[in-house]
Amino acid sequence: MKKILIHSGYIKLDQFLKLSDCVSTGGMAKALLQEGQVLVNGEVEERRGRKLYPGDRIEVQDNGVFEVEGGGIQE
Repeated sequence: MKKILIHSGYIKLDQFLKLSDCVSTGGMAKALLQEGQVLVNGEVEERRGRKLYPGDRIEVQDNGVFEVEGGGIQE
């Protein structure tokens, strides 16, 4: 499992998919989600704007398993 560090309270799922190098564009993220290839905490997720918080587990078909890790809020 790969841990992805965020520096805010949450990250939106489409941004997370780009940050974790699963996709390179928002359109690719949308297609991946519509095809049901993304699980958040074990459940299929189709909403690009889904907020992810530290501790959330994301599985992306053919890309692996990731966990959101909080690093605190930087100002």
